[in-house]
Amino acid sequence: MALYENVFIARQDMSPAQVETLADEYVSVMESLGGKVEKREHWGLKTLAYRIKKNRKGHYVLFNFDTNGDAVAELERRMRLSEDVLRYLTVRIETVDERPSVMLQARPRDDRGRRDARPRRDAGEPKPEAAGEQPAAAVSEAAQ
Repeated sequence: MALYENVFIARQDMSPAQVETLADEYVSVMESLGGKVEKREHWGLKTLAYRIKKNRKGHYVLFNFDTNGDAVAELERRMRLSEDVLRYLTVRIETVDERPSVMLQARPRDDRGRRDARPRRDAGEPKPEAAGEQPAAAVSEAAQ
């Protein structure tokens, strides 16, 4: 038996309860074929990078499970046939990380309430020089 990670995207017009029911179906398929679900996360409704089957958003769900290749093939077959699943991806992994995934970890907020950790430049603050560039004043003096 090997460890696998599976992420699937469900349609945006499904309710979170329907998505959980769909995920429960996939868990029961894995367990009926001798697999064991190690970790399960519902990441919520996220905006897609591009439209998929006329959907701009999708419900993301992550599974980590310990099973054999036949069970993975059956799970992917069912996902392929389901009209509720927009995309899925299954990869083999070495270990299951017990901590919450990066998608569930809180990002730090800056002093303005933004969810971005990059420091912001104030309007009066000079632009930082790129590596290897001379300041504009040094360039004009060198040209004279």
